[in-house]
Amino acid sequence: MRSYDQYCPVAVALDAIGDRWTLLILRELLQGDRRFTDLRNALSGVAPNLLADRLRELEAQGLVERRELPPPAARTVYAMTADGRATGPVVQALARWGASRLGPPARDPVRPSMAVLGMTAPFHRADGTPLHARVVVDGETFDLRSDGTRLSTRARPDARPDLVVTTTAKDLVAARQGRHRLAPRAISGPARQRTRFLRMFELDGAMAGRRAARP
Repeated sequence: MRSYDQYCPVAVALDAIGDRWTLLILRELLQGDRRFTDLRNALSGVAPNLLADRLRELEAQGLVERRELPPPAARTVYAMTADGRATGPVVQALARWGASRLGPPARDPVRPSMAVLGMTAPFHRADGTPLHARVVVDGETFDLRSDGTRLSTRARPDARPDLVVTTTAKDLVAARQGRHRLAPRAISGPARQRTRFLRMFELDGAMAGRRAARP
């Protein structure tokens, strides 16, 4: 592994996670445990040997570990360690910064997980009250739980959510970018919780208004 060889916290951090594909691997694992094939499918363009190298480096850094799933799965998955999960705010900050630079999606379909990441990355409007939202995007389910300050996507799937959002990745991206709002029928739950959800993830039109006001 190459090093910047500088006594600097930014340089030391980049020594650990600054290589090509590493941050995208962390992005995937922050959403949950993944098999090698899951990572290959999510990271189109990465060569299998390079992916294996990056995973070995992350294991050596103590950021990722391998776990064996119980029968009948009997498969190895890659999972974040506590130190690995501490990179979450780094990935979130990059996603928040990059979200403002994204244009409308190309003709290729948007992965549901990427649409949800684009919605949760700017999460910084928590109101101090817990909220559990179940978001179903193109049939794929994501449980988002705020404790009033921080956001987790690891809520128990069997827990009863405060509201359910059912939409497509395309519509969710458009709402996140302020190009249109989510249809009222897309959100099922009490009116107060619907309003909180839209404000929390800046899907209430506020972002569109601020962008329109920019020179």
